Amino acid sequence: MPMKLTGSCHCGNVRFSADSHALVPFMRCYCSICRKTAGGGGYAINLHADKATLKVEGEPAIYHATLDNGHGGCRISTIERHFCPACGSALWVYSPEDPETFYPFASAIDSELPKAPSLFHMLLSSKASWVEPEIGPNDQCFEEYPDNALEDWHRAKDLWID
Repeated sequence: MPMKLTGSCHCGNVRFSADSHALVPFMRCYCSICRKTAGGGGYAINLHADKATLKVEGEPAIYHATLDNGHGGCRISTIERHFCPACGSALWVYSPEDPETFYPFASAIDSELPKAPSLFHMLLSSKASWVEPEIGPNDQCFEEYPDNALEDWHRAKDLWID
């Protein structure tokens, strides 16, 4: 049975809850978008939650990042980054390409979360020069995206909650 996650922004204007099968915050993303919108340590950590169970109190704002289109121009990302319009706290990421799932930032979660037995460090090719990743002996590092998704990692570690 999935577990209930509860989260909020710093000022308390936005609160949310949802069910999650994958509660372990293991994946650190060093991309410039995560780093600049949510990553105080030079990275952000997202969890995995069931979009159908999302309940929100308050009105989060949404940011769509501008991306290089590879041809000298820009395009707007379809991915929605939800944040509090009052205090700016990053809350969750949602992609319409994956409509059943959303990805709360671990930093916004108020529920107790388990410590990860190992970490994934992804998009290291985008990390800021001042960032020194703390890489443990069982951690995996990826210059770009890893092959494993959040669900795959949790299932492989026997941490997926049915």
